[in-house]
Amino acid sequence: MGLRALIDAEDDLLLVGEAEDGAEIVALARRDQPDVVLMDIRMPGTDGLTALRTITADPDCADTRVVVLTTFELDEYVFEALSAGAAGFLIKDSEPAEFLRAIRLAAAGDALLSPSVTTRVIGSFAGGPRRRAPHPRLGELTEREREVLGLVGEGLNNDEIAERLVVSPATARTHVSRAMIKLGARDRAQLVVIAYQAGLAG
Repeated sequence: MGLRALIDAEDDLLLVGEAEDGAEIVALARRDQPDVVLMDIRMPGTDGLTALRTITADPDCADTRVVVLTTFELDEYVFEALSAGAAGFLIKDSEPAEFLRAIRLAAAGDALLSPSVTTRVIGSFAGGPRRRAPHPRLGELTEREREVLGLVGEGLNNDEIAERLVVSPATARTHVSRAMIKLGARDRAQLVVIAYQAGLAG
């Protein structure tokens, strides 16, 4: 109810549906093709991770971004959610302005990646027993693109990457975009996961 009221009060946002479980979310996403889905991980019936994977694998939902809601900063499922294509995650007790920021960032194709929280979560699980082999197409990146990938993994945005590398924001954005294309990443959040799995961040 709180989220509904928050979204309804914004002129540029429209709530198109609500669901009680993962299966219902998938059905709504396919029917309405929303720009953004806010989804809990733990739900009755079909859980959030299963629903997330279904949405991100569905060509009809290619433009839908999923922001995961979680109770704990170190929720064991956050890394899996980002690996599965979530555009980021929010702690449920985040400030209202942070929810709105996350929705708008996701709708714009960006990701809500807080260096103070997200990189710690990803680093915890990517560096543990869940760590997988580096991305098979990592070798296709140029040296500069690998460097940029590592900075994305640290949670830096394009302006911060540009400042670190002493290049223009447009150049930083181009490097990020090329890395995403070469690695087949759905969005910036998946680049962070790839960077940790490759040992380029953390």
